[in-house]
Amino acid sequence: MQKFYSETSRVDDVNNNLVPKEETIKFLLDYSMALSVIDYHKMKFEALLN
Repeated sequence: MQKFYSETSRVDDVNNNLVPKEETIKFLLDYSMALSVIDYHKMKFEALLN
C-alpha cells in the first residue's frame, strides 16, 4: 500500500490520461444547452428540451 502513495506521478502522464474525447465534449455541451431548470415556489423542475 505504501508503494502506491509514495510514488510521485509525472504531470505529463496525468495530462495524457485525462484528455477527453471530442465526442464527449460535444455530448456534454449539447446536453447542457438542451437542459432547462425551472424554479417554481421553492421547487425545481428539470426539463430536457430535446
